[in-house]
Amino acid sequence: MGGGEDSRPSSVSPGRPGSKIYPTNPLGEKFEGIATGRDVEWEPLVDFRRLDVSENTIHGAVSWSHGTEIIHSFGGNVLVYGRSMMKPLMMKTFVKELESEGISWEQKAISCSSHNGDTEHVAAAQSLLTESEWGLMQCPLDVPLIQFGRQVRRPRRWFHTCSGEHAAILKALRRMGINRAGYTLPSSPWFPMFLDTIRGLMDKPDWEPIRVAKDGCGLPTVSNTVDELAQMFAGLVREKDQDWIWEAMNRNPDLIGGFNRLDSTCLKAGGGSLIAKEGADGLLGFAIEHEDWPDGLGIVIKIAHGWNAQATWYVARAVLGVLGIELRNPYPLHRQKAFIVPRVVPERYLDKLEQVVTWDEWDPNRDSFSIDWKEHTEAMTRSDPFSNEGALNG
Repeated sequence: MGGGEDSRPSSVSPGRPGSKIYPTNPLGEKFEGIATGRDVEWEPLVDFRRLDVSENTIHGAVSWSHGTEIIHSFGGNVLVYGRSMMKPLMMKTFVKELESEGISWEQKAISCSSHNGDTEHVAAAQSLLTESEWGLMQCPLDVPLIQFGRQVRRPRRWFHTCSGEHAAILKALRRMGINRAGYTLPSSPWFPMFLDTIRGLMDKPDWEPIRVAKDGCGLPTVSNTVDELAQMFAGLVREKDQDWIWEAMNRNPDLIGGFNRLDSTCLKAGGGSLIAKEGADGLLGFAIEHEDWPDGLGIVIKIAHGWNAQATWYVARAVLGVLGIELRNPYPLHRQKAFIVPRVVPERYLDKLEQVVTWDEWDPNRDSFSIDWKEHTEAMTRSDPFSNEGALNG
């Protein structure tokens, strides 16, 4: 608000109409049924230690679901948004229409992706629509997510990590006869259909989201607990043969994320036994076909402070490792080593967890000196520091 006699209060000042676009209190308000990150019992999942001392502890939550039964939950059943981790589930809303359009396996994969914006990603996403339809795309302008060297690209919608999803939705809506204007809004007719899809996967026909927010790409994202997300991913195993999602993601893992992305690497490690999907902010979901869990296994990892690919990778390696799926280690930490908290897996797997190491033979301890500091210091502080060298022979 400016000073002076003729000044008027800002339209976003407290009590003015524009103030509604801001929170009311910088300390945050309490809403019934919504626990904030201050209220939930986040637990350590992995800590990074330098010579036995923990320097960085990564908190979060993990949930394991066998079918719709939660068999292991650690870190609090936190309410979060599913974000891009939900793309395989969202595409279930449109599988029949897209199949009727005769789209390729590459196009099916890119519709479930959060891609890097590399050449093959852009080409697959663009191929879903005719060039005359490109103007309908409403995902934000962006640059490729990962690029070596200096970033010199101008922002384009196709570089956005969600462009494949947007293009697929637009293609499906045309087939369904649904007006594509306003397709990013929860008032669009496809959104209630998506809610029915996730109700079915959770086997909760009366479930309603507590909050529906705008995702980074502009599409709606709904709030779910970590346990609910795990139940949904277990449902993807149960319904793996009912549509093309499982096969499309496994046929083209590098289209799902990209080079060195965690979900793409997990897909390759699974060899067809799982699907994996990352999500902002700090989410990783697994749908796993495993002999120990005949009704389908869903596992969701949520990092409390947001996305941390390296920390999530260590937890994912531990979780998959106890199930007999070998995911490689991420690139090594700098002068630290990662140590997994045992309770990221159910008790029955604790013995196996101790066999999943978080370092490699080419990754020795670089966080310690090669000498004993006490012995060296004592030797150097003697009155005659050379007394231990012995007498010279004449």
